Amino acid sequence: MESYQVLARKYRPQNFNQLVGQEVLVQTLTNSITHKKIAHAFILTGIRGVGKTTTARIIAKALNCIGEDEKSNEARIPCEKCANCQAISNSNFQDVLEIDAASRTGVDDIRSIIDSINYAPAIGRYKVYIIDEVHMLSNNAFNALLKTLEEPPAHTKFIFATTEIKKIPVTVLSRCQRFDLRRLNNEEIKKYLNEILQKESFEADDQALSIIANAAQGSVRDSLSILDRALSCNNYEKTLKTDVVEELILSSDKNLVLDLFELLLNGNVKESLEKFYNFYNVSSDISGLIQDLLEINHRITLCKTLKEEFQANDLSNNQIDRIKEIANKTTLPDLTKIWQVLLKGLNEIVNSKANQKISFEMLLIRICHLKDLPNLDQILEKLGNKNTEQAKDNEQKNNSNNNEKQDFSSEILRNFNGAKIVS
Repeated sequence: MESYQVLARKYRPQNFNQLVGQEVLVQTLTNSITHKKIAHAFILTGIRGVGKTTTARIIAKALNCIGEDEKSNEARIPCEKCANCQAISNSNFQDVLEIDAASRTGVDDIRSIIDSINYAPAIGRYKVYIIDEVHMLSNNAFNALLKTLEEPPAHTKFIFATTEIKKIPVTVLSRCQRFDLRRLNNEEIKKYLNEILQKESFEADDQALSIIANAAQGSVRDSLSILDRALSCNNYEKTLKTDVVEELILSSDKNLVLDLFELLLNGNVKESLEKFYNFYNVSSDISGLIQDLLEINHRITLCKTLKEEFQANDLSNNQIDRIKEIANKTTLPDLTKIWQVLLKGLNEIVNSKANQKISFEMLLIRICHLKDLPNLDQILEKLGNKNTEQAKDNEQKNNSNNNEKQDFSSEILRNFNGAKIVS
């Protein structure tokens, strides 16, 4: 039986032209390779699934491609047909070494690399070291790499990939050409998914693709993984329907989230908890639910602020109408308070060792009781009224005291020898 290859692997880009959404990176690297101005070290950073490791492999192929006729010695854009390109694509080219820094973090692992770089490439033009998740290296490992990274042999190139660029020492960053791979927007992901579906002889509702693109959060690999599951859930029927995707991605079921958010705004504790229990029976992703509530809060706030200019391409017309209705019924201060409580609650639930279900129940109850709290305008108005009344009382008391003081002073003066001067 032939093993199935998931879409993310089947359609992994093999050259610069197939990279999606990284036009600046592609143009820069293409120009460098064409003009033979190739840096000795690159560092690729970005969120998961935007093509860091894929780009590293494409660079390795470009550096070692010998052309379709296998006679040229010039660096070129990968031809995908020569023996070197095919060997690198199959991960069996001995001059391209991929190292997972998550499992090889120590200084001894780096020393083994340093010892090997002085040897010339066995087959290719360059010996390329691809170190994935490079931020996982220890401080000693980074320090051991510094001198070699600054002045490597002419035949050696380093390519680092990381999702956490802030953890890379500045001394390493300053020795590398840095490329930030951007996350794709929903429209770019939808277009790409449509192309994949056509190649696979499928089609999908536009709303279904919008939900997948939104759930992927800018990651091409995540979108393909979700699409794979959706096609399977749909029994590989020709058309992928919206309701199938909504059922598959519970966190993207905006109707459930809208229902819960509206109950929270109304301060309805009982029904809010019941709605949460219905969700919890089919999913345990509580942090995902909080993130969805934050997203709905954000959309309602945008709707209230932008009014007619508000747009949400990944929502149905009915869901947009509901958001507009909720926005008309609530205030920006209320939305801001709920945002702050949700944000604090997300951090508590992610980092807390307590039971997440219990923590979320307490969070719901807290939000429901926000309705009973007065807003700032009401507080200021009450303080203003109170100060006005107090000022009037003080004024009356002062007037009364002044009159009494005047009468008392006049009486004393009259009893003095000089009282004749007092009128």
